[in-house]
Amino acid sequence: MSGSLSHGENLDSINLAPLEYGVVLTGCIGSGKSSVSAILRDKGYVVLCADEIAHTILQASVNEVALTFGAEFVREGIVDRKALGALVFGDKNARKKLESLLHPKIHQAILHTARELESQQKCYFLDIPLFFESGGREKYPVCKILLVYAPKDQCLERIIARDSLSKESAQARIDAQMDIEQKCAMSDYVIKNVGDKMALKALVEEALEKLEDSMQIGK
Repeated sequence: MSGSLSHGENLDSINLAPLEYGVVLTGCIGSGKSSVSAILRDKGYVVLCADEIAHTILQASVNEVALTFGAEFVREGIVDRKALGALVFGDKNARKKLESLLHPKIHQAILHTARELESQQKCYFLDIPLFFESGGREKYPVCKILLVYAPKDQCLERIIARDSLSKESAQARIDAQMDIEQKCAMSDYVIKNVGDKMALKALVEEALEKLEDSMQIGK
């Protein structure tokens, strides 16, 4: 495809073209998705992380954050992510405002890079925590969905320990996302992360074999 759009072609049609080599990695907060992402990278797979992109875009949107939520959420020209996070996880309207500000930019950034990765004709992963919440395959037309699952009580314990949060704050973060059981029903492959790191690595390797067989490609 040339650098310019041909007659009748538009950006929306390009964005909706299938990502034949793209696999979404998703889950719920505390499920262990980041651990799976690290294992995939160790194995040589490209993992495009939506959270990393979001952090960059959030900082680039510092003026919009100040105008939308107040100057108290910006310190010395940097977005106070902890304060903003506490606000949006406790206020549904604030969360929707932040999502409307960031999600379109994140979406475009992810798809732009994914299109470049498609040319390599190798399996790659899109690490998108809010994949289903942000539109699913209608927004990100990937070939497969890999979900990292853990029971809700285990996710709660992990969040409290990892982020030093109260039980109420941790629960609010879980409640802000789609129910993990619903996500399971909509995913192609599910990794049940209920054991130790060695068990998780074995499950990832098993899932990779199934993915590569179904896609008939390697990394």
